[in-house]
Amino acid sequence: MEIQRINTYKDDRFPKEILLQHGAFVIDGHQICMFKIIDHYSAEIYFDQDMEILPVIKEFREYAEHITRFYDKNHNKIVEYPPISVKSLPLDQIQPSQFFVDEDKVAAVSTFIYGPEDVIIPVAYDERIGKYLSLDGHSRLYYAAVQGWETVRAFETTPGSYIYAFSDEARRRGVFHAKDIVSLSHQAYVQQWYSFCDDFFANQ
Repeated sequence: MEIQRINTYKDDRFPKEILLQHGAFVIDGHQICMFKIIDHYSAEIYFDQDMEILPVIKEFREYAEHITRFYDKNHNKIVEYPPISVKSLPLDQIQPSQFFVDEDKVAAVSTFIYGPEDVIIPVAYDERIGKYLSLDGHSRLYYAAVQGWETVRAFETTPGSYIYAFSDEARRRGVFHAKDIVSLSHQAYVQQWYSFCDDFFANQ
């Protein structure tokens, strides 16, 4: 099974709401699967009944581990995973591991984030600096900082080994807080952030 996550915000195969939530997937090049987040821990899935849906859910949860309850379009439960412990964290206790955000992504998250309780990100505690490292969700973190919110919600998970090097590089560039992240146009973000990532992993 080939699972492709659609990361653009323009694709005629999917409703705009699904694209903004990054809930659009294409399976084996032609089958459509859509995840619609309906609360902080649940999502509805729209898919062909002959589709093997569990691998697609697993792929979706790579990006949204805190979503643990999944329903079909008639709100019949498909599967439920053990709940993830989510807690409130002060924004100033979170060290970003990214130093750029895409302004298009920030605009997208602004359509479904209405308060600090809607920002849920994965983190890992870094004893070296006595802060939590943000593993993903930097567009949401940046948006929270711009809004002046002092807390977000977070869950602890296992980081990739590269995260420590990324957070060290962020601090080297003067990014110690979500408000320090630099917002770039989509084209500049792709050029600068992807170039950094490509160079980093090429040298590992």
